[in-house]
Amino acid sequence: MKLYEYESKDIAKRYGVTTPRGRLVSTPEEAKRAASELGSVVIKAQVLVGGRGLAGGVKVAEKPEDAYAVAERLLSTSIRGERVEKLLVEEKVCISRELYLSLTVDRATRRPVYLVSEMGGVEIEELAKKYPEKIHRVYVDPGVGYLEYMSREAIQVLKLPWALLQDLSQIMRAMYNIMIDYDAELVEFNPLALTCDNKLVALDAKIIIDDNSLYRRVELQKLYGRDLSEYEKRAKELGFSYVELDGDIGVISNGAGLTMATMDSILYYGGKPANFLDIGGGARRESVKEAVKLMLNHPRSRVLLVNIFGGITRCDEVAAGIVEAIREVGAVKPIVVRMLGTNEEEGRRILREHGIEVYSEMDDAVKAAVEVAKR
Repeated sequence: MKLYEYESKDIAKRYGVTTPRGRLVSTPEEAKRAASELGSVVIKAQVLVGGRGLAGGVKVAEKPEDAYAVAERLLSTSIRGERVEKLLVEEKVCISRELYLSLTVDRATRRPVYLVSEMGGVEIEELAKKYPEKIHRVYVDPGVGYLEYMSREAIQVLKLPWALLQDLSQIMRAMYNIMIDYDAELVEFNPLALTCDNKLVALDAKIIIDDNSLYRRVELQKLYGRDLSEYEKRAKELGFSYVELDGDIGVISNGAGLTMATMDSILYYGGKPANFLDIGGGARRESVKEAVKLMLNHPRSRVLLVNIFGGITRCDEVAAGIVEAIREVGAVKPIVVRMLGTNEEEGRRILREHGIEVYSEMDDAVKAAVEVAKR
């Protein structure tokens, strides 16, 4: 679950990280009053997407009247598909250098790792692509936690004066404590600014929390789901594992391994998945029907690929669910089915009676789906 910048900064401040003075506002009048108190300000759209600056979501206002005009303009727009409803108005900080500092989980080594770079203010993905040598990694032993030597290593990478070692140590210790206390997958300060008066200030903050731990954070449970699409929310209600992607082929499968293999095959044959939904093991016709209805209604997918290996999942139940979904939805997109396993012949019979061809090999089904999507 992603937190808004202002929420991430509220947590960071409680752990002793310095951030600019600011006010959260939702009207131009409130923005003007905040600017009257703070002086020259930076106005930031509060949306759960990256690249706000490039998308016009971060603006400077020197006077209260400017703040009113900027807020009025931002509050009537959307940034990368997300409507702007709140703004963070912060004092303008004199910046000497912009740095990058984050703490995330390296899944390959199964350890937390600090990512440290002199080049702050840009997306870490872009930095990793263009200047991978500029990203330094400091690994943390989860059995021990944060240790002081990590800050000494980071301060040399960031080329900061040694007088700031204690401040950097406080920030890095806070990041580790936030990760542990909130079950965070990411704690990021980008940029972490070295100000003109030689202080370290987190100009931006991002915290992503593991959804699976929300039962331990009652105060955050009410926030869950606000960054999900309507399809993600509906899939969650139905108990499906569902992920939105950016292609045009919808995927329904059973089991994480088969689902991943299906998407790999789609990419191999020149297609792009629009989304994928895992119905899990033992799915009955009612749950299959709901899954297919959800995917058929998705606006971006041009074709639905259903890839089922029937073990405890019965092929005849899957077929019956597909047919019932088609009847209820009415308008139908092309459906390509690969089916193998328990009650396979009965499942094939049900689908063929309704004009749906069934493939035995995954590659054949994937090629057919890619071809339909391209047409």
